[in-house]
Amino acid sequence: MTEVAKGDDYELKAYKTYALKVDPDQNDKASEIKLCNFSRPHMRAFHCSWFSFFLAFFIWFAIAPLMPEIKKTLELTGQQAWTSNICSVAGTIFMRFLLGPLCDKFGARILMGLVLMGASIPCAMTGLVTSSLTLSILRFFIGLGGSTFVMCQYWSTSMFTKEVVGTANALVGGWGNLGGGVTQIVMGSALFPLFKLGMSPELAWRTVAIVPAIFGFLTGFTIIRISDDSPKGNYKDLKEKGIMPEVSAAASFRDGALNFNTWLLFIQYGCCFGVELTMNNASATYFKETFELTTESAAAIASIFGWMNLFARGLGGFTSDILNRKMGMRGRLIWQTVTLLIEGAMVLVFANTTSLGLAIFILVIFSSFVQAAEGSTYGIVPYVDPPATGSISGIVGAGGNTGAVCFGLGFRQLASTKSAFTLMGCSILGSSLLTFLVMIKGHRSLLGGEDSEAIKSAWQRSGQTLTAPDDKDGFDDTA
Repeated sequence: MTEVAKGDDYELKAYKTYALKVDPDQNDKASEIKLCNFSRPHMRAFHCSWFSFFLAFFIWFAIAPLMPEIKKTLELTGQQAWTSNICSVAGTIFMRFLLGPLCDKFGARILMGLVLMGASIPCAMTGLVTSSLTLSILRFFIGLGGSTFVMCQYWSTSMFTKEVVGTANALVGGWGNLGGGVTQIVMGSALFPLFKLGMSPELAWRTVAIVPAIFGFLTGFTIIRISDDSPKGNYKDLKEKGIMPEVSAAASFRDGALNFNTWLLFIQYGCCFGVELTMNNASATYFKETFELTTESAAAIASIFGWMNLFARGLGGFTSDILNRKMGMRGRLIWQTVTLLIEGAMVLVFANTTSLGLAIFILVIFSSFVQAAEGSTYGIVPYVDPPATGSISGIVGAGGNTGAVCFGLGFRQLASTKSAFTLMGCSILGSSLLTFLVMIKGHRSLLGGEDSEAIKSAWQRSGQTLTAPDDKDGFDDTA
């Protein structure tokens, strides 16, 4: 266990020892990640963060692999189906803008639990839809659960130092996004066929969504009770003890929104996470209709895109951290540009692929760089304006859903799927150039400038952090 430095607030902290190495100059944030450790506060928050977002993502796209059956039952046109897809990602845009500054004020823990429980309720009501309109309304409210991403990223940023936060954010975000792949195969290729054994296909899709809804609601309730807002304790307690000042959500949002870098990352995140959301909605139907597959087979192939989150987003953040240690912010920006360039190129190749085998192979590469770009983006976010990190995380996260709406409109309105993919690919390639405009105070950009001495010292790891032997009990809850 690591014993905390005895500063002015030593007696007021919730924990006097930690299972991880921490940096007292960064509010006792952890400077290492131990994946097999579940102790409070750092790693408990880490695992609660990704698992909650995983279930939110699972719920969010539980309907997507069932859409071929829903289209048949409700007699939907292609445009009506895409309208519901767009509604599913549009609803969370406002929520992400709202929840960012609320995280700065209240912390991520309670907000994560409440939103996850709230999204589980409309998910359980999937079987009640009777028309295109009711389907779109239902998916709009389920989609609000996608805003848990803001809490997911804010929570890990609150727990880990800047030197490892790229990896931490990428892992919790990537493993959470994995829910989009798991839901394709679990809902479309496992639970739906299982439910069909004892009922009609229509009754099966109308009842199967109850399963993830129950798990989501129970998880949301549980995480509020078993985790912490920050290394030193919960925000409410810290404010009462005078350790943490009261934060204005409006001021936090203003500072984040007036930073030009925020909006550059907003666009770039729209061209990676927005692409992932679009593929989660479109891929099962695309493979079913283009290659004449069964619903179960198309869902299994579509799940590959989400399964890449198991490593790809984490690898994107990890690479960003490695380049930061060697080159500072300039290294992060170079990696950001490279991931977007390769992602855009792969989309264009995928759009022109007519072989099923080759399409699956390109899908793997395409998906890997989509998620690496997501991890890279949130390796940059904590540096833009640290006091307004919650608001910036929310705004950039909203960019992902905004991108999904824009790309979804392309698939809905353009004459062919190939044209929609071409538009998507060209947009991504164009967004990669925006990295040249990112200029963060105190950091070197791609076009020049110099890192400040304090910044250079940090990324060259000349600062000291506390050390500790390995924790023998990964589930230790004691202070």
